[in-house]
Amino acid sequence: MTEPPGAPDASRRFTAREAIALVATDFTDFTDFTDFTDFTDVTDFTDFTELPAPASSGSYGPDGPLAWQGYDASRARAADRTGEEESVVCGTAAIGGEDGGTTTAVLIAFEFGFLGGSLGERTGDRLEAAHTYAREHRLPVVSLVATGGSRMQEGMRALVQLQRVARQSALTRAARLPQIAVLRDPTTGGGWATLGAGADVILALPGAQVGFAGSRVRPPDADPAAYTAEAQRAAGAVDAVVPERELPAALALWLRLLSNPSTDPVPPPPALGDAGLPATGWEAVRAARAPQRPRAEAYLDAFLIHRAAISGDRCGGSDEGMLCGFGVRAEDGRTVAYAAQTGTATRPAGYRTATRLIRLADQLRIPVLTLVDTPGAANDAEAERQGAGAAIAELFGAVAAAETPVTTLLIGEGGSGGALALAAPDNTWATPDSYFSVIAPELAAAILKRPAAEVRATADQLHIRPQDLVELGVVRGVVEPLRSPEPSASPAPPAS
Repeated sequence: MTEPPGAPDASRRFTAREAIALVATDFTDFTDFTDFTDFTDVTDFTDFTELPAPASSGSYGPDGPLAWQGYDASRARAADRTGEEESVVCGTAAIGGEDGGTTTAVLIAFEFGFLGGSLGERTGDRLEAAHTYAREHRLPVVSLVATGGSRMQEGMRALVQLQRVARQSALTRAARLPQIAVLRDPTTGGGWATLGAGADVILALPGAQVGFAGSRVRPPDADPAAYTAEAQRAAGAVDAVVPERELPAALALWLRLLSNPSTDPVPPPPALGDAGLPATGWEAVRAARAPQRPRAEAYLDAFLIHRAAISGDRCGGSDEGMLCGFGVRAEDGRTVAYAAQTGTATRPAGYRTATRLIRLADQLRIPVLTLVDTPGAANDAEAERQGAGAAIAELFGAVAAAETPVTTLLIGEGGSGGALALAAPDNTWATPDSYFSVIAPELAAAILKRPAAEVRATADQLHIRPQDLVELGVVRGVVEPLRSPEPSASPAPPAS
C-alpha cells in the first residue's frame, strides 16, 4: 500500500531478540531454567537473563481451549520459524551505556513473527511471571511491544488475559516500580490498551503503527497516518517518538531517572533575573510581563541536567505551554520531577499533563518542582469544551494529595486559580520579577467599573508584589539572584 504524502516512513520490524539486543548491553539465553524463582542468584547483569514460563494456567486437549482445528500446527510452525515457544520473551536485562552505568530491569519483548505477537493464555503466564519477578526483586519493567492483539484461536480465554495483565500492571504500580513501554511496529489491540498505553512512560519508534484498531479491522476510509506513533504523540498518548539509534540512550536515561527516589524536598532555584523588588504593584506586573525576563526553560536548564520530558494528557491533547518531565539536580544528583508553565495561558491538556506528572512522581517517591508563570487558564470556548474546570480541579487535588514533597517557584505571572493550581500550599517561593494576583489588575478595574487610568492604583490595592505575598503568608520568601545559593527564608524588606 502506498503511504499518503507526508506520512512517516514505516518502522523497521524487529524480532524479539533483535529488539532486546538493541536496548540491552548483552544477551544470554538461559533456556534450561524451569523455575523463575531461582533467579535470585544471578549476579552478572551485563547479560539478558531470560525468565522461563511457568506452566500454563489452563489444561486443554488438542488445539487449545476452543479445539480450533490446526491451532497446534500453527503454533508449531511459528516456533520453527521464530525459534520461540511463545509470542513474548521475558527476562532480566542490563540497560545502559558506558557513560551512565546500567540499570537492571525486567524486560518483556514481543515476537511478532509468532502468530502476530498475539496474546494467548500462555502469553499471560509469562507476563504474570515477569511482573511477579519484578516486584519480588524491586526492578522496573520495560515492555518492547509489537502485537496484533488477542489470539482469536483461543477466543475469550485469550481476551481475558488483558484483565490479567492489567492486574499485574496495577500491582507493580502499587509496588512503586516504574513501567516503560517502547512501541514497535505494529502495536495494536489489547497489547496497546494494556502494556502499551498503560505504562508510566511511553516511547515509540518512528513510523510504528499504533492504535487500538489493527490495519485489517479499521474503517475502509480511515486515514492510515492517524494510526501511527507520530499521530499518537500529537494526540497526547505517547511521550516521545525516538529514532532507533537514540533508543538505547533514551531508555537508559528514563530508567535512571525513575529509579532514584528521595524523600527530601527540593530547594527553590535562585532567581535568574537581575531585577530588584518592585516599588509598586504595577511595577511588579511590568517586570513579570517583560519579554526579556527569564522563562521556565532557562530555570530548568540552570537547575537540572539530563532532562527527559513527558508529553500529553492521555486524553487526546497536549499543551506546549506546560513543560513536564524529570531531570537530575546538578548539585546533588537527585532526580526531580518538574511541571513548568511557560508564560502562556494554560490549556486543559496542560493541567492534565501536570496532574499526570505529579501523580507519577508521587507513586515513585520523587520530589517535585513546579514553576508558576501564566496569565491564567485559557478561557476560550474550546477550553471550556475540553473541561477546563475539571482539569484544574484534578491538578489542585493532585498537589493537595501528594505525599512526595512539592516545591514551587513563582517566576513570572501568577494569574488567579490557573496559576495557583500548580502551587504547593506551604512551600511556594517567588522571584523578585514576579507577581501573584486573584485577578489581573486590568480585569479587576473593569469589574469594578473603574477607568483605565485607575488600573495602576488597583494593582497596588491587590497587594501582588513578591514582598506583599510574603507578608500575606502566601509565599515563604523571595529567592535571591543566582550568586546567592540559598533562598531567603525571611520576608524581603520593602523597596525604598
